[in-house]
Amino acid sequence: MSDAPKNLPAGKTNSVVLTEGPSRAAARSYFRAVGFSKEDLHKPIIGIANTWTEVGPCNFHLRQVAEAVKEGIREAGGTPMEFNTITVHDGITMGTEGMKASLISREVIADSIELVTRANSFDGLVCIAGCDKNMPAAIMALARLNIPGLMLYGGSIAPGTLHQPDGTNKEITILSVFEAIGSHAAGRINDDQLEAVEAAACPGPGACGGQFTANTMAMAGEFLGISPMMISGVPAMSPEKHEASRAADRTFLETVEAFLIQARAARAIRDIPPALVVALVWGAATGLAKFSAQGTIDLSTETAADMEEALWRGIAKD
Repeated sequence: MSDAPKNLPAGKTNSVVLTEGPSRAAARSYFRAVGFSKEDLHKPIIGIANTWTEVGPCNFHLRQVAEAVKEGIREAGGTPMEFNTITVHDGITMGTEGMKASLISREVIADSIELVTRANSFDGLVCIAGCDKNMPAAIMALARLNIPGLMLYGGSIAPGTLHQPDGTNKEITILSVFEAIGSHAAGRINDDQLEAVEAAACPGPGACGGQFTANTMAMAGEFLGISPMMISGVPAMSPEKHEASRAADRTFLETVEAFLIQARAARAIRDIPPALVVALVWGAATGLAKFSAQGTIDLSTETAADMEEALWRGIAKD
């Protein structure tokens, strides 16, 4: 067998040690067993970290999102390689001992993404996430790895429709369920009425319909420069979701090949303060402090409080 190809495509950097040259024949044989061709292995290899699970709606549709992502990467001349990690759904585990696993899961997710990416010498990384802990975990992993990468949000859930006694319909969300639980406890609604709200509030896949952690992280990710602008707002089940995800990752690989976003994640850490301002303006949940620790930004609780006070002083002045 001849030596490794002399004219490898731009962006084929880290994975050369994994796939190129006579000594890597065994590794290539394993890859070819699962469908990768000789040509595929000579292209930039982009890891796809998927947080899919059927435990809750936030991540249930991410297999479809991953297929769109892989289409875009192939169209741009790369080879996607998908792998999975875990997820804990906060909304489901709340009120049980399982909620103790939530914060720990963020560290496990970040560690697992970093571990698989380093092990396989990926040239770039796309993290597909859609829930409270896997989104900051994905950004944490990208910051540690310091390779071209992005976090792609699975999108928010659609509102549900509750039929009213007068024949009209009312849009409801998961918040309506929590309110109904309180009304039921107070004796204002019966079991059947509670069940009707429960059945209607979440009509399909997508992250919690509120400015909670998932939607906040999606918004902050765009301001960090670690998520594609104007993509996070596309709802999970929108007809536009497939093409938006495909286009985002086609553009991503073109950028990787031009070496324009090398160390993008590490640079993004410097943009945490503006992202925090955006989150504060929206009165949203914040989880930025944890991945600031992956870089060199000191974002303590006191720092965040000072920024919030200055922000609202400025708004009041205007």
